[in-house]
Amino acid sequence: MKRAFLFILCFLSLALGTEAQNRAEILRNKILKGDTTSVLVVAHRGDWRYAPENSLQAIEHSIKVGVDVVELDLQLTKDSVLIVMHDGKLERTTTGKGLVKDHTLAEIKQLSLKNGCGIRAIGKVPTLEEALLLAKGKVLINLDKADRYFDLLMPVLEKTGTANQIIMKGQKPAKDVLKLYGKYLDKVIYMPVVNLDKPDAKKKMEGYMKQLKPAAYELCYPSDDMIAFPLQIKKDLKGKALIWYNTLWDTLCGGHDDDKSLEDCDASFGFLIDTLGARIIQTDRAEHLLKYLRSRGLHE
Repeated sequence: MKRAFLFILCFLSLALGTEAQNRAEILRNKILKGDTTSVLVVAHRGDWRYAPENSLQAIEHSIKVGVDVVELDLQLTKDSVLIVMHDGKLERTTTGKGLVKDHTLAEIKQLSLKNGCGIRAIGKVPTLEEALLLAKGKVLINLDKADRYFDLLMPVLEKTGTANQIIMKGQKPAKDVLKLYGKYLDKVIYMPVVNLDKPDAKKKMEGYMKQLKPAAYELCYPSDDMIAFPLQIKKDLKGKALIWYNTLWDTLCGGHDDDKSLEDCDASFGFLIDTLGARIIQTDRAEHLLKYLRSRGLHE
């Protein structure tokens, strides 16, 4: 009896482990297949309201609560190591001073992270490799500020076996993306970012749709005064690609942002989902968004 019980425990442990390890692959396939049955949640800078931004603690929390994508930023140290940090300067998010590029990894590892209030916190600046190993198999990673480091980035992704978890993004025209990053586009998900209020927005969209055919687009627009364009893009992309909106502040999403969601989720998240077709939302309030989506049957 005891042996049978231990066997069952072992089997369940292996099964659950496999399921956890496969979650990132499941999420990747949702994006590539254009699955619109649910809405994916992206935690901005790892989830800086819970833990220091771009920290391992923030990544762990996002995974625990069920976030689908963790957005992280990259910088390069003096000795050419990719670290997870938003700013090019150390002051705001660490106890250090000066430029990241003027410090070695060993020097930066001596610093402590700061929390959202600028107060010294527990935790050190993670390397990209450390962050990827923590997230491996569990969540997708959107690497921001990373297209400038593509050639340095890919060896780290290959070493950690995490290339299939990565979402890269940028604003370069389609022809430039293909020229600069073409050899990587079958390994990572590349997502164009289009500011719909810019004069070249329509031309860029046409180029992406004809030449790049990405699985998703990140769209930004400042106010509902120009709502006709986002509505048209929703129609143009139906069945072709997923739409990503950011609710971090008002001018990214026509005023339907995180702050508005505290008063009325339907007028913020709901508007982007129902009216503009959003199926990926990046937020600074991941748990708040998850609760709303689950109440509507749009997230597990």
